[in-house]
Amino acid sequence: MWKKYIETISKEYNFKAPATNSEITLIKKELNVELPEKLLALFNETNGVFDKHDCPLIWSTQQIVEENLFFRNFDDYKDIFMPFDNLLFFSDGGNGDLFGFGILNGNIQRDDIFVWNHEDDSRNWIASSLEDFIKGWISSEISI
Repeated sequence: MWKKYIETISKEYNFKAPATNSEITLIKKELNVELPEKLLALFNETNGVFDKHDCPLIWSTQQIVEENLFFRNFDDYKDIFMPFDNLLFFSDGGNGDLFGFGILNGNIQRDDIFVWNHEDDSRNWIASSLEDFIKGWISSEISI
């Protein structure tokens, strides 16, 4: 479903082998959050979505763990940014801004996508679902 959906928007993206159960489980173990259903379905088809230059539209499971742990644990950020534990980042804008799902009471309860602005530490709603984010970002309807 996800590969076909993305290909209907653009043929410029490529896919990897599906994420393994252990790669998906590592996200829950390391970040203490269950993946939202739609992101889990995407990872069951491909472990990330990449453009022709191998830049990710959707990060791999490994990059999700690494990036989220970095932002949650980097000591210098604790003095200048609000905590990052309430977001699960899964993509970036290429300019330092990050996209993620909101985490409330330890769970991702809604499909909404937020953007974290690295310059002013704002966290703003940007799309109502993963589908809308992907379509909007590829078509440049979403800009940051």
